[in-house]
Amino acid sequence: RMKYFTRLRVRRVYKWRGEPLTFNRKLKTSLAISVEGLPKTTVINTGQHILIEGEDEDNPYVAKVIRLYGDESGRQKKAVVQWFVRVSEVPVSKLKLLGREPHPQEIFYYQGRSCDDEVDAESILRPVKRLDGAAPFPDGDRDALYVKLSWDSKTFKVLDSELAPPSCPKPSLPPLAPVLPACSGSGVPRPRSARPAHPGLRHHAAGRDHQRFLSGLPFRHRLTVKRLEFLILPFVSFNRFLFGQVTPGTPRTPHGATPSIPSRTLPARQPANVLEEARTRLHVSSVPESLPCREQEFQDIYSFVESKIVDGTGGCMYISGVPGTGKTATVHEVMRCLQHAADVDEIPPFHFIEINGMKMTDPHQAYVQILQKLTGQKATADHAAALLEKRFSNAAPRKETTVLLVDELDLLWTRKQNVMYNLFDWPTRRHARLVVLTIANTMDLPERIMINRVASRLGLTRMSFQPYSFKQLQQIIMSRLNKVKAFEQDALQLVSRKVAALSGDARRCLDICRRATEICEHSAADPSASGLVGMSHVMEALDEMFSSAYITAIKCASVQEQLFLRAVIAEFRRLGLEEATFQQVFVQHQALCRVEGLQPVSVSEGLAVCQRLGACRLLLLEPSRLGVLQRVRLNVSQDDVLFALKAD
Repeated sequence: RMKYFTRLRVRRVYKWRGEPLTFNRKLKTSLAISVEGLPKTTVINTGQHILIEGEDEDNPYVAKVIRLYGDESGRQKKAVVQWFVRVSEVPVSKLKLLGREPHPQEIFYYQGRSCDDEVDAESILRPVKRLDGAAPFPDGDRDALYVKLSWDSKTFKVLDSELAPPSCPKPSLPPLAPVLPACSGSGVPRPRSARPAHPGLRHHAAGRDHQRFLSGLPFRHRLTVKRLEFLILPFVSFNRFLFGQVTPGTPRTPHGATPSIPSRTLPARQPANVLEEARTRLHVSSVPESLPCREQEFQDIYSFVESKIVDGTGGCMYISGVPGTGKTATVHEVMRCLQHAADVDEIPPFHFIEINGMKMTDPHQAYVQILQKLTGQKATADHAAALLEKRFSNAAPRKETTVLLVDELDLLWTRKQNVMYNLFDWPTRRHARLVVLTIANTMDLPERIMINRVASRLGLTRMSFQPYSFKQLQQIIMSRLNKVKAFEQDALQLVSRKVAALSGDARRCLDICRRATEICEHSAADPSASGLVGMSHVMEALDEMFSSAYITAIKCASVQEQLFLRAVIAEFRRLGLEEATFQQVFVQHQALCRVEGLQPVSVSEGLAVCQRLGACRLLLLEPSRLGVLQRVRLNVSQDDVLFALKAD
């Protein structure tokens, strides 16, 4: 059973104490704070250092009381303070300006102008002891705070005696609450601020000018001005409305102010236990310390690119493989090693750029992205294509080799295939010095969708990444964990075999392992649990991953509907795309019916099957008016479809 620790909130009662000042009854001398249930009463006087309620209950704000005031009814209690800054409120990047380790109980005199100096008096917690700059650091007294330096949000300065909080002038009018901008970028959070007092009419000279102005108007106009004054007075000062005078409560815009984001004062949270650390290491976005099981592919790609860079020539390589087999990760690791070799002058310098077909709304945007990453220029697709054609066709002195990685190549397909043709044709130019690495999920993509002139430009340099075996998946997980004992050996073997039998997708394997750690952590309240991820946790994670509503719908579908889904996957793999027309899928469906010994359905029956799958949202269909030419896409992953059909 989990235990939760809560902090009891106390109820404080705030009352004015002592007689008000004679010249202004709104100025108070002291404030009494009492806690319900306790006999002791705390008195706050002007000049005392106090703690003010903030966002962090363990580290409240520190300030010095300059003035206490309130209305005659006692409902509103305000305080004007001078702020001090704790060590935790200073940005971590600025603490190195101290030149030493700050003391945990050290505070700094705040000289910034970006925080309100007026607070609600009912946010005061209690007084605190403050030691002078000449005193040594407090040892053992946790209620004492040490002040030696000042902080102005940029630098630390020695605190002089002249930097004492300014004394309050004796006002003849009730003090007005200035409206200052919120604290920005100084590392000091804005405390609870009081409502600004409504600026009243200024008497004396302004009042005489106002009366003189009214006396010079005809009676009819004077009456109109009086009515306007009555309507506008509750919202803005009438003097400001007529004469453009600024009242003391009007904020002024600081010159040269720039927006800023407060820096994080606390470091990133470290993993609390072994399971949390394992979950962090198994995340797909986590960069592994090594890339196992792809040593041969790494060496082949490295040798190919290195030879082109050293010789100053161009070339193409087509890399294929099912999703999750490490194609992009291997290429990135190759480029990182080549960049390191170029930095130490082992090979000539080169320029690496990467584009992804998944991130483009139109295949012709590839020209725009390549040009922008090469030269920093922005141009339209046609203009960018012309500039790139000129760049890769003409010789230039001291031209560096450019390595271009094109991920998700199949999404750059167009009817004329001019984008693919140019990407494969530019490296063949004599002065191009361009190396193109293309990645796709289909092994025979060039033969399936590329016309002859494009396929001939690709050449014969190809590489295929085979799906991971269960031993390779197990080795990948162990290398990511890196001696972090969080899984039982049988559990790792189970998840590796399950994923290897389905698709060999390493990303799916990592997701299942991460979910298994979460299930194990939630079940840790069981006294008999060993703390390691076991077979039961992995089985539960596998059931969650492969037992969604879509998989249930596929299992409950009719035979013809399941055959149609198999036909969709077969056609996608034949085309190398994630989209096909109904006519193309229907041909595959009829072939599967003959293989299974079933009577082939008619076109109208096939359309009805397709519409039922679309109604279940297993397929995404175009409007039905297109008939056999409507395009079909899967709304679930191919792995889920294959898993449901295999289980059935």
